[in-house]
This record gives sequence, C-alpha cells and structure tokens, in this order.
Amino acid sequence: MDHIFTPWRYAYITTADHTPGCIFCDRAPSAKANLDQDERNMVLHRGRHCFIIVNAYPYTSGHVMVVPYAHLDRLDLLPAEAAAEMIALAQRVESVMRELYRPDGINLGMNIGKAAGAGVAGHIHMHVLPRWVADANFMSVIGETRVLPEALEVTAQRIRQALRAQEK
Repeated sequence: MDHIFTPWRYAYITTADHTPGCIFCDRAPSAKANLDQDERNMVLHRGRHCFIIVNAYPYTSGHVMVVPYAHLDRLDLLPAEAAAEMIALAQRVESVMRELYRPDGINLGMNIGKAAGAGVAGHIHMHVLPRWVADANFMSVIGETRVLPEALEVTAQRIRQALRAQEK
C-alpha cells in the first residue's frame, strides 16, 4: 500500500483552534454585519438552517462546505430539520459541481473532532468537492503546494450563479 503524506494540512489543523471566535459563526445570520458581506465572505447560499461557503483552503477548485448555523461539535446533536437541509444542500451542490466542473467523482464528507482531521473542530460542516483521476499530482505530494486553476472569487461567482439558476 502506498502512503501519501500531507503535512501542510496538519499545520492548518493544529492552528485552527487558536483563532478567536468561530469562522462559521462569524458568517451566520446572527452576525448582522456579515449578511451584506456574503460575497466578500464567499457565502454562496443561505438556507433556513445551513449555508454554503467556499473553502478558503481548498483541495481542488470548487471545494465548498455546507455549514449549519448552529454551533455544534457533533452530528448527533444537529436537529433533524437542519440535518435534512444539510443533505439537501449537499445534493444541490453536487449537481452544480457535476455541471460546472465535470469531475470524475465527488468527495462528500465530514471530519468530526480534531483527531478526525477537522480544521474547525467545534462546528460541524460537510465538505463537497469535485475530484479528478490523478488530481493529487507531484506539486501537492512533493512540493507541498496546491495548484488551483481558478481563483477562489471565480469559484464563488460560478457556483453562486449556478445555485441561483437552480432556484428559477
């Protein structure tokens, strides 16, 4: 079995807890000042219980997260309505990913708790990201560098527009 090590990810995971506040709660509707800054904060869509946001440290172009507004560290504590909306939004984003990026596959998942690799261990969130065969190239593996062919702002604009088009 081959092993691919990603030491750059560990550096992020070990420093995330030292950030004051919660990056997700800071973007929740109760943070009134941020509602009109959704574009700057890369919030793509707001539902009743959850929102979709671009991952600031993406593995691939198109990497987004579905985040409940409730600050919870366990999935089993999430109310059923919020959990249902989280899955529904993940389904919508999957459909958008397939349309916009034409990936070979989709990663969909959660890392719950620091030991599981959660970058924000105190606030559950679901990752949705397009993947392509052999997208972990030598730059990521050897150079500890990600090469993204699309700026985060472009990713946000494309996905936001596609989500809005689905609503029509």
